[in-house]
Amino acid sequence: MSATARKTAPNAEDIRARKGTEPLVSLTAYTTPMAQLMDAHCDFVLVGDSVGMVMHGLTSTLGVTMEMMIMHGQAVARGLQHAMMVIDMPFASYEESPAQAFRNAARLMAETGAAAVKLEGGVEMAETIRFLVRRGIPVMAHIGLTPQSVNTLGGYKVQGRDAQAEAVLADARAVSDAGAFSIVLEKVPQGLADQITHEVPIPTIGIGASVGCDGQILVVDDMLGFFTAFKPKFVKRYGELGPQAEAAIAEFAAEVRARNFPADEHMFADQPPSKSTKS
Repeated sequence: MSATARKTAPNAEDIRARKGTEPLVSLTAYTTPMAQLMDAHCDFVLVGDSVGMVMHGLTSTLGVTMEMMIMHGQAVARGLQHAMMVIDMPFASYEESPAQAFRNAARLMAETGAAAVKLEGGVEMAETIRFLVRRGIPVMAHIGLTPQSVNTLGGYKVQGRDAQAEAVLADARAVSDAGAFSIVLEKVPQGLADQITHEVPIPTIGIGASVGCDGQILVVDDMLGFFTAFKPKFVKRYGELGPQAEAAIAEFAAEVRARNFPADEHMFADQPPSKSTKS
């Protein structure tokens, strides 16, 4: 649904109601200008903890803090008028207890204006999701490959093949039953993603899952070709802006060294031009 067709940003219940209808569109955002670019095209925008890797040079999402998420969440909020904003709960901000999760989720929403939070985990996080939802915190769940658990998962591997499939399906059922309004399925085999989408009553958002999911999300820097350190199989590059930006920077550097920039049209004269007067 385009921004011109809606007067206000959707909320969690609006997203839930899109189950099985027109696919939901989402991207990550970390800055105001990027949020402005995607506002008219996305149903919801995720302030992802992927910001740690994309913008801060971290090797994983584990070092992302609440303060980082709040700063980037506030920046994204300034750029949105039509899309709903969802914000990630960073590692160690919710796993200890439902009460800890509520304190931090409430802070994220209050200080950024986010309409919902996203947290990783399935069966083990169902109690926490239920606790949050009952206290007015809309929760988007995230199962399959959960990057905050990369050390226990043995790397960024596909989750749910063979014997793992039942466990991932159980996770989907658990977070849905607990009250999550949607589920991100990351790096889940296509057949399993389709099964989950068919069985659970809330929208599934695929990232490396299936075209049959109720929506899709990508990291914006990946799909634009800004972040080129690696290219996951599930990423389609819709642009190659990284190489273009580097070429522009190289051209600027060459012109500065050759004293070709700034040219006359980029500088100011010692005296302002005189104003012509009519005789």
